[in-house]
Amino acid sequence: MQNLNCNYKYIVITPAKNEEENLPNLIQSIVKQTIKPVVWVIVDDGSTDDTPNVIREAKEGNDWIKAIRLGEHPRDIGMHYAHVFNKGAEFAIEYCKMHDIKYDYIGVLDADMILEPEFFEKLINEFEKNPKLGVVSGSLYRKVDNKLILENMREDVLIGSAKLWRRECFEEIKGLPISYSPDVVADVIAKLRGWELKRFKEAKAIQTRGTSSAEGLWKGYKINGISAYFRNYHPLFVLAKGLKYLFERPYY
Repeated sequence: MQNLNCNYKYIVITPAKNEEENLPNLIQSIVKQTIKPVVWVIVDDGSTDDTPNVIREAKEGNDWIKAIRLGEHPRDIGMHYAHVFNKGAEFAIEYCKMHDIKYDYIGVLDADMILEPEFFEKLINEFEKNPKLGVVSGSLYRKVDNKLILENMREDVLIGSAKLWRRECFEEIKGLPISYSPDVVADVIAKLRGWELKRFKEAKAIQTRGTSSAEGLWKGYKINGISAYFRNYHPLFVLAKGLKYLFERPYY
């Protein structure tokens, strides 16, 4: 692994809603990063469990970890997720301005992730190889019988739960659009602005629960359906996706 100049700096935003079980693992993996963020903002979206105390403990001795709390709101991984992320991004950017903190990249990181120690170093390495690269994500892995299994995804699709934008790209797309599947829409906007995108298989992000399953897969599937309608997917594509889910565990 190339040793990067310490001038390559990044900020990260993590939306969190009732994540008392997952957040400690994520915090531990961020503290162990070979290149730590200059600012990490955890946005507590009105949690009703012990999430605020977990965040409070994480901030002790780590002055680069910041937190803001929003009012109570039902968990929503659709349009509301973009709102929560953008609030965190606005806070982080303003904080950096006020304290003259320089940064080159802006990241999003979901609370149910565990990252390998070199995760962000690997992503930044990819940016430094290609100045046209605007967005880079790692790849999702899950643990099965103590083995890491790569999630089956299309090669050209980035994961929205663990990725970095080049600062100039992020400023052009103006954060996450208030939309269903905002990460996907943001990637499309970045492409239309001429930026290249890459999912880096060697940067491992371990997901501790299934995608869209925070409140059960059934609700997650319903949200996926709303998102498909919002993005005007062809009905045959939606039907094929539904059939695919039909034969995946757990069976619905």
